[in-house]
Amino acid sequence: MKDREVQPEESGLIEGRNAVREALRAGTAIDKLYAARGGTDYTLSRMIAQAKEQGVVVVEVDRRKLDAMSVTHSHQGVIAVAAAKEYASLDEILNAAAEKGETPLVVVCDEISDPHNLGAIIRTAECAGAHGVIIPKRRSAGLTAVVEKTSAGAVRFLPVARVPNIPALLRELKERGLWIYGADAAGETTLYGTDLRGPAAIVIGSEGSGMSRLAREGCDFLLSIPMQGRISSLNASAAAAVLLYEAVRQRRAAAER
Repeated sequence: MKDREVQPEESGLIEGRNAVREALRAGTAIDKLYAARGGTDYTLSRMIAQAKEQGVVVVEVDRRKLDAMSVTHSHQGVIAVAAAKEYASLDEILNAAAEKGETPLVVVCDEISDPHNLGAIIRTAECAGAHGVIIPKRRSAGLTAVVEKTSAGAVRFLPVARVPNIPALLRELKERGLWIYGADAAGETTLYGTDLRGPAAIVIGSEGSGMSRLAREGCDFLLSIPMQGRISSLNASAAAAVLLYEAVRQRRAAAER
């Protein structure tokens, strides 16, 4: 008889010690594991260690947080959030561009915690022909069921990588020949005066505070989008769309010459 596969619920939550243990054993893609703070007995400690070995982000939280998250109301001190798909690597993203014979175009999301924003960015990036999206392991939404739904299925077609550190990522991208363009309302360079035809990484900061200081310092250019109305900025996903499609416009125009 074939073993039953571990099926995450529609919510993307896997609740309870047995369910989480079996999910880890089956190699189910898990975005984050939440464990009750101060409730780590031997069994739970082993589970946390196994999760970390598999690269899962482990967050210790108050039991009341788990109670609020729980759908089944029987979480037993542990809830895993299933990822909609396996994360890609940076190499896979850049290799995808090389295999297509295209100039790399990637989106770096710096602490985008709203899953609806992240899903919308992934959807736009896929539509624009970008080669991948990169997010940090912490202080970011992950590839949850909500992100998958908001992306309209784009997560199935576009590689998404998760890295420990965004500033270190930006340094590596520079070493690999990409220019780093950060979306910044206070940027001195306007988007429409910038050449985006070369290998490019577009950095989008969080909705509330924009890019972190270290991410901003890691950019080659800080680009502002001209605002003509009374509101001073676009939301994160809209800003990503404007920058991506300006890059698309420039690249198409260059190809048609």
